[in-house]
Amino acid sequence: MAAECTTIPVIDYLNFPNESSKLIAASEDWGCFRLLNFHHVLPAALMSDMKAVVRSLFDLPEEIKRRNLHVITGTGYVAPTPTSPLFEALGLYDMALPADVERFCSQLDVSPHQRDTIMRYTKAVHDLFLSIGNKLLEGLGVKSENARFESWPCRFRINKYHFTSEHIGTPGVHLHTDSGFLTILQDDGVGGLEVMNKSGEFIPADPWPDTVLVNLGDMAKVWSNGRFSNAKHRVQCKEAKTRVSITSFLMGPRETVEPPPELVDDDHPRRYVTTTYEDLRKMKFLTKMHTGEALALFHTQSYDR
Repeated sequence: MAAECTTIPVIDYLNFPNESSKLIAASEDWGCFRLLNFHHVLPAALMSDMKAVVRSLFDLPEEIKRRNLHVITGTGYVAPTPTSPLFEALGLYDMALPADVERFCSQLDVSPHQRDTIMRYTKAVHDLFLSIGNKLLEGLGVKSENARFESWPCRFRINKYHFTSEHIGTPGVHLHTDSGFLTILQDDGVGGLEVMNKSGEFIPADPWPDTVLVNLGDMAKVWSNGRFSNAKHRVQCKEAKTRVSITSFLMGPRETVEPPPELVDDDHPRRYVTTTYEDLRKMKFLTKMHTGEALALFHTQSYDR
């Protein structure tokens, strides 16, 4: 039992439906899991090609990177600042829309090969999101048509951490929860990501070749009527290396989010009022409650009683 509390769960994509109960347990207890054997959806060669493209994008002149504009805060280029000198990022708002991906590629003047890689990668990750989402629905016994994820927007974000020897032991990214439903992280072999378990211990999410780390965010907790956990995590500088991560987010419905009817009954009353991804995200930043505490502001009166 102790090992389960100190080791991030591993889910074998090729072992469903046998892994179904394990997937739901990981989503409830940890809010994250390491996924392997998914390369028929997201090929390993494509992941490798995308990593090379990402590194080349960060090597672009700053004036080109600044063309990557924000749709909502944090979705475009983020330059290093005096208060966050280690961090740089590029991104696009909805990788599920080919027009948005094309716009991202045009902003950065990518080559035809780079454009092809980005288009294929974002399509494959979106397919993986939908597949994981469907396995969560099956594991929960949810069959409601309006509970599906096909129309949900997906953010795409690539991060670069300029870790140097004087920064070892300092935060790259402070403790937080993601605002969306699911996050898929492709790392590059440099450690530093840590996930907090239920005991409040930080567990290293060490890089593992040919896998991705999947974590659940605030929207998953709302959608599941409080059943799923929203994983608290941070990035620490552990070694003097440049760390690059490719992060994709299945955010939330374009309209309001409500739990499927299968997850609400007399024993599990409605926990959250009807809200939207944007309202939840804005409240989180307005209150500076970055580790999920803002969800309490959306509790129903019956739940608070």
